[in-house]
Amino acid sequence: MAEYKLLLPSMGEGVMEATIITWLFNEGDNVKEDDSVVEIATDKVDSDVPTPVSGKIVKILKQKDEVAKVGEAIAILEIEGEGGNTASEEVTETPAATPDANTLKTIEEPLSPTATSHVEFSGDLYLSPLVKSIAQQENISETELKSIKGSGLEGRITKEDILAYVNNRGNQPIQQAAPVQQVAPAPQPMATSAPVSTVPVAAGDEIIPMDRMRKIIAENMVKAKQIAPHVTSFIETDVTNVVKWRNKHKDIFEKREGEKLTFMPIFVKAVVKAIQDFPMINVSLNGENIIKKKNINIGMATALPDGNLIVPVIKNADQLSLSGLAKAINDLAYRARNKKLRPEDTQGATYTISNVGSFGNLMGTPIIPQPQVAILAIGAIVKKPAVLETKDGDVIAIRQLMFMSHSYDHRVVDGSLGGMMLKHVHDYLQNWDLNTEI
Repeated sequence: MAEYKLLLPSMGEGVMEATIITWLFNEGDNVKEDDSVVEIATDKVDSDVPTPVSGKIVKILKQKDEVAKVGEAIAILEIEGEGGNTASEEVTETPAATPDANTLKTIEEPLSPTATSHVEFSGDLYLSPLVKSIAQQENISETELKSIKGSGLEGRITKEDILAYVNNRGNQPIQQAAPVQQVAPAPQPMATSAPVSTVPVAAGDEIIPMDRMRKIIAENMVKAKQIAPHVTSFIETDVTNVVKWRNKHKDIFEKREGEKLTFMPIFVKAVVKAIQDFPMINVSLNGENIIKKKNINIGMATALPDGNLIVPVIKNADQLSLSGLAKAINDLAYRARNKKLRPEDTQGATYTISNVGSFGNLMGTPIIPQPQVAILAIGAIVKKPAVLETKDGDVIAIRQLMFMSHSYDHRVVDGSLGGMMLKHVHDYLQNWDLNTEI
């Protein structure tokens, strides 16, 4: 038998540690490969950590509420094999699948220092020891690994996935990742914290300690207001065409795709088009430098069952169709409410939408998430009498109306830019084409 150290895996850029929430197995329990063994919490999301090997948990090294750093051992497993202490990245197995003789021969041969010294991985990908060893022996780069669609838990690459890739490697296009320029964040002046007053507690009052996520939200909201001078513009939009179009297509779409068609994909599509019209909304401020973002990643403020808030991110929203947006939004919302988001699902937003109308609110003054410079709040859709201009004169009709409020950082976004961007979102929604395909 051999010992295997279960390490806290990399959980995305900028995430360096996590807090243990609860262990799903006890010492002495047997676990299988890909079993979720522990729930952890980062400053972004709560998630599970699976074990990449099968074995018995002989020692839990990090207890509930303790903090572990990425790469630190959190448990020791006893696994089949010989030898003493074995770190997780050093465990190797003989694969059961035999795609062909050459591949099998390569995998079964012991690794030599020269065979793997030139293949390194940044940690952005979660790889089991076996998958990592195959990738090293076959000189598969990290760029190639990212092109492999994993069939394992949460899209992870399995042994079968990588062996299939090896067999068909000659037919796989290799994409070279463009170098990314790292911009060091400029130091921000320390904000003077207001003194905390003591609140009197009367008989019968209940004291409720903040949970971890509420503390993070509170800290981020205070920081956002301290950093960015907020300005908010408002507009009322006639979304009658949007409502008619959705009513016409929602049942057809659900039957065809097995997905709900909400209003959010339409709102995101309009926002993306407006950002393309005004790309200086899609920026961040770094000291005295404005960083103009290439990608359009839309944050989607989502209320959780426990009353907290999280903002999953629709990556490259400008490259998705309405159907693709609907699927991405439904997937992120479902995983957010069921604590299945990965840390990377909440990173990289360049603009955020908050649908306060889902709570019956007409409008709001949203706080800009740092380091973004703008956020849009969508209000409830309400039937109202409205004046319409027709060729025969003005008439009063019942229309579906909705308020939108646009908060923006006045350091870099003036009223003209913030207001025009909002007006373009308004125009795209109010003039929604009833013949739009999905």
